[in-house]
Amino acid sequence: MSRTEISTDDILDALILIVDDEPANVQLLEQMLGEAGYRRLTSTMDPHAVCALHGANNYDLILLDLQMPGMDGFQVMAGLKEIETDAYLPVLVITAQPSEKLRALACGAKDFVTKPFDLAEVKMRIHNMLEVRLLYKQLERHNCALESLALHDTLTGLPNRRLLMDRLSLAIAHASRHSGTMAVLYLDLDGFKQVNDTFGHDVGDALLCMVAGRLVGTVRKMDTVARMGGDEFVIVLAELSESDDVAKLVSKVIAAVSLPYRIQDNSVGISASVGVSIYPTHGQDVETLMKCADLALYEAKHSGKNDYRISTHIER
Repeated sequence: MSRTEISTDDILDALILIVDDEPANVQLLEQMLGEAGYRRLTSTMDPHAVCALHGANNYDLILLDLQMPGMDGFQVMAGLKEIETDAYLPVLVITAQPSEKLRALACGAKDFVTKPFDLAEVKMRIHNMLEVRLLYKQLERHNCALESLALHDTLTGLPNRRLLMDRLSLAIAHASRHSGTMAVLYLDLDGFKQVNDTFGHDVGDALLCMVAGRLVGTVRKMDTVARMGGDEFVIVLAELSESDDVAKLVSKVIAAVSLPYRIQDNSVGISASVGVSIYPTHGQDVETLMKCADLALYEAKHSGKNDYRISTHIER
């Protein structure tokens, strides 16, 4: 099945909520849909419960009666609009008043059926609406997957350069608003080329993934670990307090990376060199902080490796 096809089984497995204050109507719709093969049916005669139910279950279709005491279908749709995150209201309204159809569609309903029910028509409209709804959700998932690929490194799953720039901008903005500080760590693996040359690219790729895991495990959840490409990584240490010792944090990162690795029965050893820039001392924008960290990394690499250097640039 291709990405643009919805199977009958997908449709019959859709989540459906029936909302009607008349028990006979609820029973009729449940029986009709059950006989048609729909497996995941829920019903309520309380219109006040619809928003909470949809918020918890994210229904693919809501069969909504418009005329109910206490809260009519139009009020229910207004409430659903406030909680519907993707701006798609999966509502098929049920009405005995033909004059309400246009108003219902204007309020966000996607289709309507009239009372008394023409069962064949109801089943067809439900089937068609579910097919459109599931295609919409499939497209949304596909777009999310494409967006994730555009923002993450395909090998390690870490944020890539594009997402890193966004995260770094946010960290700088947060530090600026709160008169705080943050740091950029530019990291390069010592001896990675030798690993690739000795053991092959499969081992090299596995090593990069293991390094990524160690880096993520070493920093806090609020921090960002990104892969720049090759064997270069960048860590954004966000929201540093006066008690945070950047030098100790960097040493902790280097120590974690430098522990031995076991890959395909091979013992692999590498180390890391790190360049550090700190906001606002070394810069107050993304470009300056990245450049200062990169220059500090160059100094660390050329002073014996397996070490770090903090930028000597002072922001004027």
